[in-house]
Amino acid sequence: MTGAQSVLTIGTFDGVHLGHRALVERAASIASGTSLSASDGRERPQVVALVFDPSPLEVLLPERAPPRLTTFAQRERLLRNAGADIVRRLEPTRELLGMSPAEFVSNLVAEYRPIAIVEGADFRFGSKRTGDVTLLRSLGGSHGFSVEAVEQVEALLSDGPPTPVRSTAVRSCIADGRFADAARLLGRPYSIAGTVVRGDRRGRTIGFPTANLDSPCLAPADGVYAGRARLTDGRLLCAAISVGTKPTFGPHGRAVEAYLMDDTRTGPRGEAWTTIDGLPEYGWEMELEFLTLVREQLKFDSVGALVEQMGRDCAECAEIFRRTRA
Repeated sequence: MTGAQSVLTIGTFDGVHLGHRALVERAASIASGTSLSASDGRERPQVVALVFDPSPLEVLLPERAPPRLTTFAQRERLLRNAGADIVRRLEPTRELLGMSPAEFVSNLVAEYRPIAIVEGADFRFGSKRTGDVTLLRSLGGSHGFSVEAVEQVEALLSDGPPTPVRSTAVRSCIADGRFADAARLLGRPYSIAGTVVRGDRRGRTIGFPTANLDSPCLAPADGVYAGRARLTDGRLLCAAISVGTKPTFGPHGRAVEAYLMDDTRTGPRGEAWTTIDGLPEYGWEMELEFLTLVREQLKFDSVGALVEQMGRDCAECAEIFRRTRA
């Protein structure tokens, strides 16, 4: 960090949902207002998001830590899109987590020179989470920064009254297959990111070669999903995503794999989709967005019956993809 002042927001930010975005947007508003009101030529304060990765719970009580919704790379991109100038990873070492609230804040002040810190009303910090927003305001008075607590953001879901936007609510929606509600909490479709790895290579023998995704993020329940694949070069492709254990072929571990399609060309079956040429076999990064459940996982009596169903699945996924782009 340079000598520039900052407006800070601190947290795990898993999912970067609407509540997280509200913190960054408010921090950006404070930074912009400070810049406009300055008369001495000072540069605008930097909006800095400090992101715990992994979450402190993964370090202190890993058996109680919930599955991740996002990788750090996803969070960095999404927080920057929300208005952060700088996204810094905070490794939650036991030394860092053992600091008193006053020590933690003193380190922040020395490193980032904050003029303001923006958090949710339930923000906790310092050893054993003993610091709260009230204490943070008191410490801010000593160190010369203000504190703003952003009100809880709520979203209207499909089955009831407004719901507080929290990462736990997103996980619940994903586990239940309620992707439309998850998107309402996130402000975008739910996605998982990871690296394409070698699978059992069976898909290529039946005409549906798939990209197997190794991801630390929460996968939805077993089934076939219409989705989109985001590549590192910016391309957004149609994807038929399978999550499950491949019961037609006997016992297998659970896997997330995607058949990628390009609906701008005509495939070998006469449909307006085909596999994507030019991608390496393994080792490339991919993000999969889940749009909707197409069908539950099924065990078929024959490989031929499975292949016929996969053709229908891909056609349905391609149509859903087209509608989302219209």
